[in-house]
Amino acid sequence: MPQPLEAKPVSAEPLLPAVELHQPAVDAAAISVADIRDPALRPIAEKILARQRLSADDGMALFATRDLHSLGMLANSVRVARHGRKAFYNINRHINYSNICALSCKFCEFQRKRGEEGAYEYSAEKIFEIADQAALSGATELHMVGGLHPWLPFEWYTGLLTHLRRRHPQLHLKCFTAIEIDHFARISRLSIKEVLLALKEAGLGSMPGGGAEVFDDRVHDEVFKGKLRSDGWLNIHRTAHELGIRTNATILYGHIETRRERIDHLIKLRQLQESDPGFQCIIPLSFVPNGSDLANLPGPTGLEDIKMLAVSRLMLDNFPHVKAFWIMQTMKLSQVSLNFGVDDLDGTVVWYDITKREAGLGNRHQEQTVDNIRRLIVEAGYLPVERDTLYRRVERTPGGWRIAETFA
Repeated sequence: MPQPLEAKPVSAEPLLPAVELHQPAVDAAAISVADIRDPALRPIAEKILARQRLSADDGMALFATRDLHSLGMLANSVRVARHGRKAFYNINRHINYSNICALSCKFCEFQRKRGEEGAYEYSAEKIFEIADQAALSGATELHMVGGLHPWLPFEWYTGLLTHLRRRHPQLHLKCFTAIEIDHFARISRLSIKEVLLALKEAGLGSMPGGGAEVFDDRVHDEVFKGKLRSDGWLNIHRTAHELGIRTNATILYGHIETRRERIDHLIKLRQLQESDPGFQCIIPLSFVPNGSDLANLPGPTGLEDIKMLAVSRLMLDNFPHVKAFWIMQTMKLSQVSLNFGVDDLDGTVVWYDITKREAGLGNRHQEQTVDNIRRLIVEAGYLPVERDTLYRRVERTPGGWRIAETFA
């Protein structure tokens, strides 16, 4: 079980010299087709400059290019046109409340069965203790997900959110993947809409994007058979958007899927955002094979990671943000990705049990300090902006924090 960390209040003083947050965005037209070295990318560059939507074939050409410089230039032109030099981060706390799960996905090192070595489940009191530490440390968000626990009733989850909201009304509760929502509907015999309404009433602020994996039946049947299929995942997020619940989206890449299947996944996300908007960001998740049933696979290289982030920015023209989740891509590569379409480095995290790339197997303590996140952003040439879950700027005050303004 993780040991409690000593709470460290976040200083209201700037950690780095003050930066101007309102610099004008650089128009995409600041680059020209003549700047693109790879001839195969020039027609794509023309589309991007004309603000035209890219096709699946365009996405494949982006993956195929060896001209990484031009790929980065294209992705960064879109990123800068949207957000200028701002790079976002937040102070958050992840809670993986239990790794006991009814599923046994091949790619997952996290899941355990009750009684199995390494299995755990937090009590509500333990979760309240972690939330208390997070609030004292200046967190603005609790990010809580877990396995599909076979015995916890739906009322346990709604009661948990209700008590968390009463205890810490300022903390945004970003909780439960679409896979968990589907599980709640099954155990409660409620519809997806009824489950989401009950969770929203209890205090749910938004949903993370986990559980999407790759939207392809072949991959689904080989790697995570029995898990919610793509149409179910998309329907849950569509329903959440209709109810005013904002969500994130993910793709887990670098295992047995093909690049074409990745592109198809991104296009399905783009189509849902077009018809039922509500996605805040895409979070490409780099597969970490260590400890899973797919440990024989090498996992994606750093070059593939960079390409995936850049391609996501270019294909998802209707997504506001692209996040590099540093736990999956490493913080060093995430820093580089700020020049390849990424505008968000996620947050401080603290404890994360699902993937252990940087911490190593058996170590759940995975934390970045605010000082380090801001230093890496500035070093990359960008302006660090602390955000809340809904991408509103956070302003630190002597007594805590407040929302300063809203970013589009």
